[in-house]
Amino acid sequence: MQRHVLSVLVENEPGVLSRVVGLFSGRGFNIDSLNVAPALEEGVSHMTITTYGDSMILEQIMKHLHKIVSVIKVTDFADTLAVEREMMFVKVQAEGPMRGEILRTVEIFRCKVVDVSSNEMTIEATGDHDKLEAIISLLQRFGIKELARTGSVAMRRSKKAD
Repeated sequence: MQRHVLSVLVENEPGVLSRVVGLFSGRGFNIDSLNVAPALEEGVSHMTITTYGDSMILEQIMKHLHKIVSVIKVTDFADTLAVEREMMFVKVQAEGPMRGEILRTVEIFRCKVVDVSSNEMTIEATGDHDKLEAIISLLQRFGIKELARTGSVAMRRSKKAD
């Protein structure tokens, strides 16, 4: 199954989030991540929805989203050059000699240590989905104690001048 990142502009009104999520759950589609925040335009919110499915499932999702009155615009970034980022906090076991190795990993991935105690470190990482998966994979050997992720935000890339 293919990963899809959808950008959905909606009118910022009560119940719109519930209608969008209900569309997914009512048809048996899963939302992998959901991020909602106000858009630049007053009274408009920007939803970034990550889901998995084949082209037929995605076509169905897109058609149903367009039927919701509060939905202004839907974009699937699979067909568009886009910038996508996600942020996460990872709390790892960090005692003794492991601390130096963790700090090297943090440096390689250009992450930040945002909290430290005598036996734990909390790391902030920002990047695309694959980068965060790679960081998690490397940090697992130290013992991940807690993980919090924002979900993706995405935006169409600007056109380059010829």
